[in-house]
Amino acid sequence: MKNYAAINRDWWNKATPIHASSKLYDLEKFKKGKTSLQATEIQEVGNVRGKTLLHLLCHFGMDTLSWARRGADATGVDISDRSIRLARKLSREIGIPAKFICSDIHDLPKVLDKKFDIIFASYGVLLWLSNIKKFAKIVNHFLSEKGMFYIVELHPFTNILSCDLKIDYKYFQKGPHIDDSNGTYTDWSADIKGFTYNWNYTLEDIINSLINEGLKIEYIHEFPYTMYDQFPGLMEKNKKGQYVLKDKKIQIPLLFSLKATK
Repeated sequence: MKNYAAINRDWWNKATPIHASSKLYDLEKFKKGKTSLQATEIQEVGNVRGKTLLHLLCHFGMDTLSWARRGADATGVDISDRSIRLARKLSREIGIPAKFICSDIHDLPKVLDKKFDIIFASYGVLLWLSNIKKFAKIVNHFLSEKGMFYIVELHPFTNILSCDLKIDYKYFQKGPHIDDSNGTYTDWSADIKGFTYNWNYTLEDIINSLINEGLKIEYIHEFPYTMYDQFPGLMEKNKKGQYVLKDKKIQIPLLFSLKATK
C-alpha cells in the first residue's frame, strides 16, 4: 500500500521555497505587517483576541501568525517539515509568538494534548485528506466545549472542472486521484517535479461528517470568487483582490465557508 502522506509531504517540501518567494504569498509585505487573511474569514471568524486557535494544514504559518497578530494564542500544524521550519523562522523574525507542530493530521492526538476555542482551516485543504470522517473526529477531539470549527475552502463543485472550465471529472468519485500536473497554484510554470495524491468530497460528505461527530452546523455560505488563479487565462482580479471569472455569464460557486460549533 502506498504511503500517500509521505509522497504528498515530499511534494510540499519541494513547493515550500517556491511558494515562499511567490507574489501570491507576498512574504516581504507580510513581514512588514500585512495580514495574509482574507476579508471573508476575518469577518466570519470574528474577534479572536485571548482565544486559543488551532490552524490545521497551516503550510508555513502565515495565516497562523496573522491570527496571532490579531490576539489569538495560535498553534499551526502541517505535515511538511520544511514548511514548519520556515513557520518557526518567520515567528522569530517578526516577533509574533506561535506554536508550530510538524505532524500528519491523523497523528496529531499523539503529539498534542490541548483543547481549542477555534479550529481553523482554509483554501485547498480538504483534497489532502484521505478520510473526511477521520478529519471530523480530529476536529471534534481538539474542539473545546462551545468551541467553533471554521473552514473556508474551494467549492467541491469546482472539482469536476478542468483548468479550462470543462467538465472533466466525476463529482462523486472520491479518489485517490493522482495529480501529475506541472507547477503549483502560485506559478503554473514553476519547475517542480513529482506528483501528489488527492481526494474529492461533496458538500454532503463535509457536512455529514461534522454532524455525525455531534457538531452543530451554524451556516454554510457560497461565493462567486476565489483567492488564486484557479482557471488560468479565464480569471481576473477584482478591486478587492479576489479572483473572478472573466465571463460574467458563468455563475458558479468557487468558494464556500462553513461554521460548526460544539
